[in-house]
Order: sequence, then C-alpha cells, then structure tokens
Amino acid sequence: MKKLIKKWVGAQKFMDYMRIEMESVKLLQAKGIIHQMKPSYNSVQDFSEIEFSVFSQLEDDGIIQYLIHTLKIENKFFIEFGVQNYIESNTRFLLMNDNWNGLIYDGSKDNIDFVKNDYYYWKYNLKARNLFITSENINEAFIADGVPKNPGILHIDIDGNDYWIWKSIEVINPTIVIMEYNGGFGSEKAVTVPYKPDFERYSAHFSGLFFGASLQSLCDLAEQKGYYFVGSNSYGNNAYFVKKESIANLKPISCQEGFRRSLCRQNKDANGEFTYTLDEEILNSFKDLKVYNTRTNQIENLN
Repeated sequence: MKKLIKKWVGAQKFMDYMRIEMESVKLLQAKGIIHQMKPSYNSVQDFSEIEFSVFSQLEDDGIIQYLIHTLKIENKFFIEFGVQNYIESNTRFLLMNDNWNGLIYDGSKDNIDFVKNDYYYWKYNLKARNLFITSENINEAFIADGVPKNPGILHIDIDGNDYWIWKSIEVINPTIVIMEYNGGFGSEKAVTVPYKPDFERYSAHFSGLFFGASLQSLCDLAEQKGYYFVGSNSYGNNAYFVKKESIANLKPISCQEGFRRSLCRQNKDANGEFTYTLDEEILNSFKDLKVYNTRTNQIENLN
C-alpha cells in the first residue's frame, strides 16, 4: 500500500508540474496574441473577432482583454464567484497576465483549499474565500472582505440565483459586470428561476437546464442599475455589461442583437447521463416548471 501511495503522489506531482509548464507556455502565447490584436481594437464589430482562451472555460479571456484595453478602468480589482478550483476561470488570466488584484468565492471548502495550495496563490494579490453566496449575505461579504466601491470587474456565474444576486448588490458599482445567462430561455422572455437560497441546478431538474435567468431579464436589470449591454460570447452563455458613464467608444446593443444561442451541451437525462443535445431540444421536459417573470413580478409556467 505504501508503494502505491508513493507512486500516486509521484504521479500527481508530475501532473502538477506539467500543468504549470503548459500554463506558462499558454501565458506567453497569449501575450503575443494580444499584441497582434491591439491595433484592431478600435474597429471591432463583434466579440467573436477578439475571442481566445487561456484560463477561461470558453473564449472569454479575449473579450475581457479587449474591454480592459478599451475602457478606462481606475480600480484594477475583480470579484468572481462560482469558481470551483479556479483552474478554469474568467478572471485568472487577469490575475496572472495583468496583475489585477482579486477576490473569489466558492461554496466548496475543498475547492478553496485547492486554490490556496496552488502554485500561483502566493505570487499574486488574490483572496479566496469559502462562502455559498446568497442574496442575504452578498453585501455583508463584500464589506467584510474590503471590496472597493468601484471594482473593475464583477463576474457572477453560479448556475442558479445569478439574477437575484446582482439585483441584491448595493455596496459596489463595478465598471464591467459579466453575467451568465440561460440561452435556453430564448431572447424574448424576461424570466429567471424563482429565488431559493440553496438552489442547485440538477436538483431543480435532472437535465440541469433549469437555472439562471434569460438574457432579457438581465438586460432589464442592467438598465435599472445604470449599465449598457455590449455583447455576449459566441457560446451563448456570458453577457457583458458596462457602466453607462464608462462606455467610451463601445456600442450599446439590444438583447436581440446580442443574444447568442447556447452551444453548450451539458444536459443530463433522468439517469444522470449526459445526452449531448442542445438546450432547446429538452426545454419541453420542464415546460410546466414555474419561473419568475421579472417584468410582471409574477410566478408563471415557462411556456
């Protein structure tokens, strides 16, 4: 048994070493990509033109680089929650390439312990905290953790109460807000899942597709909070909002202009197996579930 443990520990260290080496190469390559892209930033018509990924799960690293080089951002501080172990994250490239300061939250203590023991944690000004975010605790958490009033970026991706969390935030006014939206709800409906503090997407429905909010409901909320919608990533899951007074030369667009159909196929069947079908193909399986209409403030059936 001791030999097996020793062998496993050795293999794990080797895998960690290889990941660090690969990440170093990716960081170096990304610097070259940004250098090539910068001259064309003034003529960007669609986010798809500048997307790339280093640590982001999809292509959001490129979008974020474009925005931080286009907008005037005084406070280079980010907040992101729902980061899991932070290996894939939309703010980690900001941390390691641009030396931003940041705060991340995750509901799993194991995930936060992983972050605190990873090789980059001591190098950068990052605070990682184990906390399951709710509407009731978000403002107190920001105050307790010393979040500046006007951070550069806030990214909310918790696969559930995203709309309700942003709606509840009162103590900060980020320059950029990145919100995950549920493309399966379409571009017309202004709906979100009803608020439930302990919401979990696969408990709400076996498919995992009943979560979050529609893009329209987020655009409406952004307008109420003083933000313009400026676009979505090509995969149809992250929407970008910029504070109106910071919009610079970016063009505000409508929900319908910026909506992208979700390309992610992460839904499961009743047995917990991935089916790899597109969101729209399974929405009928929960058409009788209740959603909250953010315009009428009424609970209603999805269809």
